[in-house]
Formats: sequence, C-alpha cells, structure tokens
Amino acid sequence: MTANLILPDLHNRLLLLLVGLAIDAVFGDMPWLFRQFPHPVVLAGRAVAFFDRKLNRPDRSARRRRERGVVTVLILVAAAAACGWLIQQAAGDGFWGSAFEALCIGVLLGRRSLHRHVAAVGIALGRGGLPAGRRAVSHIVGRDPAQLDFHGVARAAIESLAENFSDAVIAPVFWYLLLGLPGLFAYKMINTLDSMIGHRNERYRAFGWAAARLDDVANLVPARVSGMLLAVAAVFTPFADPRQACLSMLRDAGKHRSPNAGWPEAAMAGALGLALAGPRFYADGWVHDAWLAAGNTPDATPIHIARALQLYGYACRLLAGLIFGAWAASQLMGAASAI
Repeated sequence: MTANLILPDLHNRLLLLLVGLAIDAVFGDMPWLFRQFPHPVVLAGRAVAFFDRKLNRPDRSARRRRERGVVTVLILVAAAAACGWLIQQAAGDGFWGSAFEALCIGVLLGRRSLHRHVAAVGIALGRGGLPAGRRAVSHIVGRDPAQLDFHGVARAAIESLAENFSDAVIAPVFWYLLLGLPGLFAYKMINTLDSMIGHRNERYRAFGWAAARLDDVANLVPARVSGMLLAVAAVFTPFADPRQACLSMLRDAGKHRSPNAGWPEAAMAGALGLALAGPRFYADGWVHDAWLAAGNTPDATPIHIARALQLYGYACRLLAGLIFGAWAASQLMGAASAI
C-alpha cells in the first residue's frame, strides 16, 4: 500500500501529458534533433503532397476529385493512427517506454513554437516596421501579407495565436487524452491535411473537401475549450477583461467563416478590447467576415501582440494546472481505494 502511495503509475496519460508539456516548454520544436531526422509533421506533409500529386489531377471531374480526396483522408488518417498505436504498443508500460511516449507528445505539441513565431512578428513590427512585420507574419498566416497594413499585420498575428492555441495545443491534448497516441497522431495528420489541401480555391475545393470537413469535426470541442480557457485566463492577465471575453465569444463566435476559429478569436478580441477578423485577403480571394467584438478598435499594435502572448501564457498555465489537478485527484482516489 505504501508503494502505491509513493510511486505513481508512469503510464498515466495525465502524467505523460504533463511531462510532454514540460518537454515542449523547455525544448520547443527541437531543430537540433530534426536536422538529423525528419519531423513527424514533415513526414505527414510529404505523404499528403504525394497523394495530392497522384490523385488531384485537374483533368478529372469535381466528383472524381472529391472521391479521391475522401480516399486520401481515410488512408492517411488511418495510417497515422496505426503508427501511433504501434509506437504505443512497442513502448509498453515501463519507464523508458513512458519516457518515449512523453517525448512524442512534446514533439507534437506546438505551445513554445507558436509563442516564438508570434513574438517574432511583434518584435519585427516594433523594430523594422511594416516590411519586417509582413515578412515575419508570412510564416504563420495564409493571407497575403502584401495586403496587410501595420495594424493588419498585428491583428493577423493575434488571430493566428488564438486559432492555433486550439489547433496546436488544446486539440492535441484533447485527442491524446481521449485516444492516446493513436488519437494524437491521427489529429496531427488531420490538421496537416487541412492546412495543405483544405482550401476553398479551384484546385482544392473538391479534393480537399473531406480534409476540411474532418478538421472541422476534430476541432469542435477543442475550439470551444480554448475559448473558455482564454476567457478564464483573462481573470489573471493584466489589461484583459474576462467579462468581455465571454460576451464576445458567446455573441460573435458564430460570425466567423470557420465553425471553430471564431471561439478563441472572439474570446481573445473581447479580452484585449480589439476588433479581430473582419474582411481580409487570402490566396483564395477576399473573405468578407464580420468583425469580432466590433465595438472595439481594429488598430492593433505590437503592444497588443505582447498582451495577447501574456494571455496565451496564462491560458497554457491554466491548462497545465487543470491537467495536474486531474492527475493529483486520480492519485488520491487510487490511494483511497487501496486503503
């Protein structure tokens, strides 16, 4: 009984998530490692590109391309889930197997990388002005940077931070908790498929239809959780307004063209006193979305980027605290049942 109280279950998913979050916080996307080996997301991207070249031919009808897009999604998501399952089975329940699983989690989370890329936009805008800001923001958004003014660059960085808080942090955590490594690997493939072929242009409207729809489904819960976490984190963040974060999220989330991105973006907009989204230009053309938190100023600046990053930081700490609390509660319950 004493051993059970002292030694935790090393393969507990909540504990492995905490370790994975710590690995991501300390090491980030580990460029020193992935100069030697291709990153799993890079491998996923190569697989998507292969199917795109082979199956998405412009001489085929829209119906045929859509069918082949469905086949692409089924094969690649199933393969990713199978890869996660094989790794999970091979790792086993021992110390080194658990350590490797935690490393996989850390590699596939994007908390630190997201912070670094968004912070780079704020620094570039502040030091190098609009041209430097446009170059920096081009690494994290799909819209045409040349169409963005100074405030548009800052808004794009903040919107990307809010949306990717869901896509790169909350959704991987959610799917790992639900399905383990198979769920995490499958989600990362779904997200990669959507980012590469889930567009509404002529080339991908049919072939990428299944990828875009599946990504919408996979992010339904994580997007709403991310919005709520940002609203709660606003309680602890200087200059943030938790009440307006909640009101903006509930009032405006449905105005976004995405069924999911509006939740964290509206929460971020209300918390910071900004108007986000609105009309913007992508490679596919203009998107005439309504403004989120429309009564606020759209004139975002590097100061707003810094405040958004602070809010994001508190939301990530809140997430880690909730996971730790759930793990500690599970340990106490297990200890109580053993007495």
